[in-house]
Amino acid sequence: MNPTAQSFAREPAPTIAAPLWPENPLRIPDDADAIPRLETWHLHSQALPDPGYRPILVYLPEQYYSEPHRRFPVFYLHDGQNLFDGRTSYVAGRTWQAHTAADNLNAAGEIEPVILVGIANTGTRRMAEYTPTRDPKMGGGEGRKYGRLLIDELKPFIDRTYRTRTGPHDTGLGGSSLGGLISLFLGLEHPSVFGKLAVMSPSIWWDHRSILNSVNQAHPRPDLRIWLDMGTAEGARHVRDTDHLHRLLLRLGWQEGKDLAYTEAPGAVHDEAAWAQRFPNALRFLFPND
Repeated sequence: MNPTAQSFAREPAPTIAAPLWPENPLRIPDDADAIPRLETWHLHSQALPDPGYRPILVYLPEQYYSEPHRRFPVFYLHDGQNLFDGRTSYVAGRTWQAHTAADNLNAAGEIEPVILVGIANTGTRRMAEYTPTRDPKMGGGEGRKYGRLLIDELKPFIDRTYRTRTGPHDTGLGGSSLGGLISLFLGLEHPSVFGKLAVMSPSIWWDHRSILNSVNQAHPRPDLRIWLDMGTAEGARHVRDTDHLHRLLLRLGWQEGKDLAYTEAPGAVHDEAAWAQRFPNALRFLFPND
């Protein structure tokens, strides 16, 4: 039996832990206040077994129901509790409004319909899971295990449960802060899985900027379409680091406007409201309606 078949259960409500069913995932109706077309599951990971489960949120475009034979690209996003529902976000009521952005751009014909998959972070273990290397002072470094969770457990489940297009050119990965860092790292490590990256306000500073070595060592240059951004009010050091990364990507062969987009957002700080403002442009670049 595929081990991931044992690992998911549908969540009955945002605050209630669902059992882990031994066979096919159990679908339970959402609570009365749920966002339409947002489905919530519980994942128990074998790659990262603590905690016992983590919520996975799946937002489906309108066409998923109106075009039953169509398949859709998928955008995997970290810090899933901050994407859609203000009841679950780290700061109550503040989210990326990711579903609203996707719906508006889809309705306007600016992006192709895309399935959004939010992977909730685990609180105290967020830093460990979102960092690719171990920092001498801060620890961490379980990013490769987190990558195994995404690639070996979550993506196969999503692909067999929903009508997806499964190739790298139809599969995105994104996040902000440490989520931006791990998105870039896993994209470089697994370009045959993730072909589109949203690297928002990335924590390049981690472990003496070791991510820059990973970028330099990516030979041959992976076929990745990268959205990169930073707010100018996030700190001069972080703006310099991101500008350095941008110039490095250009030197390695990425082309601005073709497979790389870089934005310095004037006055933007390091929070959900700033990422919510930039998320629509990331969607436009990564999932254009060609």
